[in-house]
Amino acid sequence: MGWRRPFSKRQSEANSVNQDHDEHTPAAGGQFISGKGGNDAPPTYQDASGAPVESNSPLGYSVGPVTITLLNITMMIGAGIYSTPSSILSGTGSVGVSFVYWTLGYLICLTSGAVYLEFTAYFPSRSGSEVVFLEQAYPSPKWLFPTTFAVQSVILSFGSANATGEAAFFCTFDLPTDKRRLTVMAKYLIAISGHAGTDWQIKGTALACYSAATLALVFNTKYAYWFSNAVGLVKIGTLLFVIVTGFVVLGGNTKVENPTLNFQDAWSGSSTASAYGFTTALYRIIFSYGGYNNAFNVANEVKNPVRSLKIYATVALTVVYVLYMFANVAFFAAIPQEEIKESDLTTAGLFFEKVFGNSGAIRGLNFLIALASFGNMISVIIGLSRGIRECGRQGVLPWTRFWVSTKPFGTPLGPYGVIWGITMLMILAIPAGDAFTFVNDLKIIPSAIFNLAMGIGLYIVRWRRKQANLPEPEFKAWHIVILFNILVQLYLLVMPWYPPAGGQYAGDVSFWYAASAVTGIGILIACGIYYWLWAFIIPKYRGYKLRQELVDLGGGVQSNKLRKIPVAELEEWDATHDKAGGRIDGVAEEIQVQTKSSETSFDRFERKKDTNTVLDASV
Repeated sequence: MGWRRPFSKRQSEANSVNQDHDEHTPAAGGQFISGKGGNDAPPTYQDASGAPVESNSPLGYSVGPVTITLLNITMMIGAGIYSTPSSILSGTGSVGVSFVYWTLGYLICLTSGAVYLEFTAYFPSRSGSEVVFLEQAYPSPKWLFPTTFAVQSVILSFGSANATGEAAFFCTFDLPTDKRRLTVMAKYLIAISGHAGTDWQIKGTALACYSAATLALVFNTKYAYWFSNAVGLVKIGTLLFVIVTGFVVLGGNTKVENPTLNFQDAWSGSSTASAYGFTTALYRIIFSYGGYNNAFNVANEVKNPVRSLKIYATVALTVVYVLYMFANVAFFAAIPQEEIKESDLTTAGLFFEKVFGNSGAIRGLNFLIALASFGNMISVIIGLSRGIRECGRQGVLPWTRFWVSTKPFGTPLGPYGVIWGITMLMILAIPAGDAFTFVNDLKIIPSAIFNLAMGIGLYIVRWRRKQANLPEPEFKAWHIVILFNILVQLYLLVMPWYPPAGGQYAGDVSFWYAASAVTGIGILIACGIYYWLWAFIIPKYRGYKLRQELVDLGGGVQSNKLRKIPVAELEEWDATHDKAGGRIDGVAEEIQVQTKSSETSFDRFERKKDTNTVLDASV
């Protein structure tokens, strides 16, 4: 995330905009609004169709350096590192290649993080990351990307990936299909009592844990961050314990025989790996690093967000990478690779069994790993809630107040409730094995498509801002970094269609290997059809058009709301509202703006309810 253009190639300070003035340059042929948040960031220049900048964040400004670092670390270090090494080893075929893949995952996250950081530099007072970036990169057709992203975000907002196994399909790769263990966290908690637990015992435990994680966030945002940070420190300590134990094993001070066996011919077996196996392993790697971008979701709650995120998000990712590498060394020191591939235990469970046997100490270790999953759930809920709230602020979801209000506790109760409800449905309704694998795989293709759109969209945003003669951002990623990120997303889009070596039914589910990919695309197409119906077809036949309205819900909460304006009243509405949806109070004042090529006149509208300035280009 630290890769950027040299300062010598950036725009000089002479072109910067004085933050104390509200004269701004719009894009050719479009509208820009300028808003200043309360997080000590430069002004945010954005397309008028976007959700307004909240000048005083209703969620507060409790995210400092420690919270940024631990918010990302807590989300990255979950049950993944304790369960995915076996499937990564199976996919790559050898210990050596698996280490290369862990490093590749780190580099992919760095490049992707650079894209996130440059977008944040353009919109530093907007939370929600991808929600905002796609909204601003693709303002036309109006509301298409916000609608598609919002609907799929709500549909796929389940956090059961942690409550029921932290993306339980990764766990099922370590289990035979006749094992009906739904969770990592619930399984480890039940294992403390010395019992395996039935399906419904595991489901009930998962439900209780996820409910507790949600309640921990409901009543106070600042204290929720404190609790998340404390759990994050415990998670780091747990992984350090595994690493130190691994070094003890390598020193020959345990009952493990020949601890260097896996490192003597580290590349053996890689030639037998298939393209499908390599792709599957890459997905596991990306999953294990999932959360490297979590702090970008709370940008408007961070003071001086670009500098802070650049430093501390990079620190968090690097710390996790180092911990992951040493944790894998520990696993491979204690367990022969063939046992890792074939065992029905998670990698961590097998590691503890090899080192400690069946002693009572394992119960304490089970609790620590369960606590790691619990902390991961909290981080996931925080990130998801900010994204869903921002979808609501765009106005494309019904019942705007439900999604964006922070009353009565100063927390996003609506998004928390939706995430909890969908997760409960997933826990209770979806059985173990293929069904849960399939449901969790649904996110893969949509995520890759949106990430690809973000990479390309960054160049669109650059072009539009250059045409508008807007100031250079505080951070700008190198071209090679953006292009590498785009190529990775293309790979992740293409390779899932490549069949596994054993044929079309030899994938990670018992049915057609690409069923989840097709369904994922189908969900996006359904979102597009839904958008076309409510934005064009239905308004045409019912005689109205959609217009956004700027609404103030009090307590710093500002949002867009879509209104159905009858065609007969459309002219009056447009005459009394500016392009951002704010009501025009006063007489429009004409100002002259010097653009790159020529001088153009614009109408500046001043609103009483909002400090944003709307500039409508008349090209």
